[in-house]
Amino acid sequence: MPRRAPRFPRAPRRNDRKRSDFSFMDRTRAFVDRLIAWSPVLLLGGLAALTYWLDAQVQPPAAHRDGSTRHDPDLFLVNFRATNFDPEGKPRETLAAVRGDHFPDDDSAELTQPTFKITQAGKPTFSVNAERGKVTGDRENVYFTGNVRAHREADEAGTAKDHEAAGPITLETEYLHVIPKTERAETDRRVTIREPRGIIEAIGLDLDNKSKTAKLRSRVSGTLEPQTLKK
Repeated sequence: MPRRAPRFPRAPRRNDRKRSDFSFMDRTRAFVDRLIAWSPVLLLGGLAALTYWLDAQVQPPAAHRDGSTRHDPDLFLVNFRATNFDPEGKPRETLAAVRGDHFPDDDSAELTQPTFKITQAGKPTFSVNAERGKVTGDRENVYFTGNVRAHREADEAGTAKDHEAAGPITLETEYLHVIPKTERAETDRRVTIREPRGIIEAIGLDLDNKSKTAKLRSRVSGTLEPQTLKK
């Protein structure tokens, strides 16, 4: 009978070594998609940082022995910026932060020094920055804490009719809850509002960027200059 050629062990392939990393890389991509769920576009700086970090990994992270009950981050991004574009290709919402941590137990994300901005044609730009932020797992709510500053630029369309009423507004507080889809913001903490007519202080605020209205809840005080009557 013909002798069968001896079989030698196959040398490990590069793809085999990387196969164990696929689940980790998939989770990282999923984190990016979830964190910036509004049509994510990761800009150059954040993309380069994320790519370098992924390439440096040689082993997937160890699984928690107690499952998903612990509130520990599994992924993070550094110096990232994400933008959502409208149907015409113009920026509508932008989220940037020095760092973002993803938590798998509730799919939330915590942000360090976040900045959130809404820009729409024909409407005043609305932006918020703070020391910290949190995005819920359903991406419906963003919470800002620590030296929160919200700013609504002047309404250019309304300026010609009433310059003072359409001027810019700046809000300062320690806590602010933003609902991106409805362009609303609210807080139950002390707030300081600065506008062309003066300064207002209060406890609690409900701000609607669509209707350009603000409702102060209690303990309102401040100084406003009287409007000049038009002739």
